[in-house]
Amino acid sequence: MKKFTLKILAAALILTLLLSGLRSILNEGKRLEHIRESVLRLHILADSDSEEDQQLKLKVRDALLKSGIFDDAESLEDAEEKAKEKLADIIELAEKTLRSSGCNKPVTAQLTDMYFDQRSYGSITMPAGNYRALRIVIGSGQGHNWWCVMYPPLCVPAASDKDAEEYFTSEEMDILNKPEKYRVKFALWEELKKLTKRQG
Repeated sequence: MKKFTLKILAAALILTLLLSGLRSILNEGKRLEHIRESVLRLHILADSDSEEDQQLKLKVRDALLKSGIFDDAESLEDAEEKAKEKLADIIELAEKTLRSSGCNKPVTAQLTDMYFDQRSYGSITMPAGNYRALRIVIGSGQGHNWWCVMYPPLCVPAASDKDAEEYFTSEEMDILNKPEKYRVKFALWEELKKLTKRQG
């Protein structure tokens, strides 16, 4: 009888640990999704990998960051709306920047959903996944790209944890500052999402 009671207690303990682990994965997964759904990424593709084209890409980046287009955005939706309204201006600004350096290549820009690998910006690491992005392509777009977080405004060189803390909760900041801590949980979260989709 004593052995049977011990087995029941052990099974109950294992079940409790499993449920606790699942709850933790679900909670962290929801935080991960909230980060992904609160960010507008910037993605700029150079025409080629030549040194000149790569420099031109950075000039377009600098001009866009200095433009202040997203400075007063208060949410992802607001930033997206501003991007939609200013797409023509963004293209014009990029082309004007190129023309001033003697480049006549065309520029295209669009708002899109894109997959990004895990990327670090200073002390902040954005988790891998699908994000809304402002994508700017110079010429054929065959060169290396440049990326950052346009909203919240973390692209600027002076951006810091303090800036990010205005937009993310302390739990989300922990994810952004300690990505390795969440690697296993996020891998399990992605598998849970796939399983849910298959069953749906």
